[in-house]
Amino acid sequence: MDSTFVIQLSELLRTNTALLEVDKTKFARPCSQLADMEVYENSLVVKSNALLFLGRRDKEKLLGIISKNGIADFDSSLKQIAGGQPIQLQICPINPTNTMALQKTLVYTLPAVVGLKKSVGLGDRLGLATPGHVRAVRQHKMFPIFAQQSIREMQRTNRTPAQVIQDAVWGVFQEGWQGGFGADADHLKTTEDIDRCAEAGFTFYTIDPSDYVDDAADTDEHEVLQKKVASLPWDALQTSLVETEKKYLNQVVKTEYFETEFNKETLFRAAAKYGRAIAHTAGLFRHLKSKLDDKPFELEMSVDETGTPTSILEHFFIASQLQRLDVEWASLAPRFSGKFEKGVDFIGEQEQFEATFTQHLSIAKLFEPYKLSLHSGSDKFSIYPFIARQAGDLIHLKTAGTSYLEALRVVAEHDPDLFSEIFAYALESYPNDRISYHVSAQPTQLEDQQSLNSDIVDQFDYRQMLHVTFGSVLTARRADGSTRFFTRLLKTLRNHEESYAQALELHIGKHLTPFDEY
Repeated sequence: MDSTFVIQLSELLRTNTALLEVDKTKFARPCSQLADMEVYENSLVVKSNALLFLGRRDKEKLLGIISKNGIADFDSSLKQIAGGQPIQLQICPINPTNTMALQKTLVYTLPAVVGLKKSVGLGDRLGLATPGHVRAVRQHKMFPIFAQQSIREMQRTNRTPAQVIQDAVWGVFQEGWQGGFGADADHLKTTEDIDRCAEAGFTFYTIDPSDYVDDAADTDEHEVLQKKVASLPWDALQTSLVETEKKYLNQVVKTEYFETEFNKETLFRAAAKYGRAIAHTAGLFRHLKSKLDDKPFELEMSVDETGTPTSILEHFFIASQLQRLDVEWASLAPRFSGKFEKGVDFIGEQEQFEATFTQHLSIAKLFEPYKLSLHSGSDKFSIYPFIARQAGDLIHLKTAGTSYLEALRVVAEHDPDLFSEIFAYALESYPNDRISYHVSAQPTQLEDQQSLNSDIVDQFDYRQMLHVTFGSVLTARRADGSTRFFTRLLKTLRNHEESYAQALELHIGKHLTPFDEY
């Protein structure tokens, strides 16, 4: 080992000096030689009189730590560095113990609450996307939620809440991102789901009470509506029908954009449609608050995955009831007008969407301002400029499968045979997989297999097909129990890690650019 480098290391550890970019470049190569692995330059950081970095040795990523006496919290192998100075090198595998130790040492790798600023949720179904997400976010102005996955997605990919957090943490460390990030436990429906995610360290909880939303209330006859309202869980809502009528009937709802009022029909339809969902959300909020004790967290209520749009009065009813029940929420995802289908642009009357979005936003401002959340928000390029201009900081854009699609694009470019197999399997699985998603794609067999290249990822029908069949593809097994696609897919992406990061940086960057100006 170069004695000059050892002396420089010793001085660096003694002074505990923060590394500039030029220092990272200077130390990356000798650290690579010392640790026998390729070091990710951006990961180099000095903390607590130690130099930490992430590196890759063959297929495995490892944490390296150079210090005088080692850091005891880490599960590692330890060796003395030659060169006449008392310096030790620790090599640590990526595992739960070392994830916790890293978060203790580098607090910027701990998920944080977002606050009232525009934000973006960046789902990662493979556990490999965070470095590319960081590169995209670094150039723009939205606060990132790097760890975002729904319970449904975890089940379909055989991942645990802890694994979702761990993958994001090491991606953040790899890229040297110190700007903070959130962790969204998405589409939670039960206390059991909440408990698993709370133990893993999530900071943002999206409650999905869609099973309790009664879409038929939009069109029910008056007698049916009366029965539904009478049978609402008034005890759980901590009020009564009489008190609710007294509170809302003939109440004027006035914002900067409109003025309207409840009558008996609009009140009953709002209560019948969303009453049980509100009660369920309040119950989960109270459970979450007791589970987390004094730990900070944020809550979102999501009713976007329902059959009918949320009217303005219904939005007001939901928000005012949550407030009355002392629920603290950071964002709300109404069911907007038009179609927010997976992986494609907005479908519908844009003028109608813009008019109602502005009204929904004005409702959010009536209370302690909260953000509107745009679910299935990826690729909605036609409406981003309007949303950005109107909402400012009061917007949360939620994306997910678009990063998986970029992974498939990389696979198509570097392993076309694997992509061809995945494509055929997805086509077969689509009729069943589409059931739980809002999609309209009608993919068919390709007449010309020559057209099966990376460009097909951008074609509407095949894009949606590939988007929603991720679970079937990632969990497919051969007769002997081995994975059919997953292992090969990860190998291809790891072998072309830089291509994947660049693809994500470009694609996610297109989502974020419209929000830079406001």
